[in-house]
Amino acid sequence: MTPFIAELIGTGVMILLGGGVVANVLLKDTNGNNSGWIVISTAWALAVFVGVSIAGPYSGAHLNCAVTLANLALGTMDLSTAINYMAAQFLGAMLGALVVWLVYKDHFDRTTDAGAKQAVFCTSPAIKNLPVNFLSEAVATFVLIFTILHFTDAKLGESNTIDLGSIGAIPVAFLVWVIGLSLGGTTGYAINPARDLGPRIVHALLPIQAKAGFNLSYAWVPVVAPMVGSLLAVLLHTYISG
Repeated sequence: MTPFIAELIGTGVMILLGGGVVANVLLKDTNGNNSGWIVISTAWALAVFVGVSIAGPYSGAHLNCAVTLANLALGTMDLSTAINYMAAQFLGAMLGALVVWLVYKDHFDRTTDAGAKQAVFCTSPAIKNLPVNFLSEAVATFVLIFTILHFTDAKLGESNTIDLGSIGAIPVAFLVWVIGLSLGGTTGYAINPARDLGPRIVHALLPIQAKAGFNLSYAWVPVVAPMVGSLLAVLLHTYISG
């Protein structure tokens, strides 16, 4: 499997399971309706575990543009490879979101809450305050990347494998879990530009009844802020590592 295909499939499955739990919790007449934030956060963490397990042996399992940007900033990946990874992540996220819609289409049709339907695809702030929303996403992504750099001892992506070997997906899943439980309440913790923008575009294109708008005034936040948080994490890690 090529790194491009690995990133595409890994990201797609991650979004399928992550978006799927949001659909199960928020859409009408599902078996998991209204089961709450802990269910969402837990399933998203496990979705990351599954995606990393699939892609890890072939691409290092970035599944996240912020992770790929960290590799680029560290010099462990060239620009063309980074663009290739990011393209795969966006495409995979879009395909995963499409499958979520197909699986839950009957429940989308029964749901009248436009915000709930959009939440299956992308994030939105609990309280819209763009500077604070930006800070929330940047801080959450900083924690993600800074911790991963310590997991991998600054060798992120160096050998196209997770440096922790077969258990590499487990600490990353726990990390995403605690970020969701602790820092996810303000914006829904995108912490990944591909995870938010790709499915947001799919939501805009699909024939979903009475759906919400693209929300361009906010849509840039979960794209730009994670990249800023990633770069800040690399800067601090590089500084303290000497």
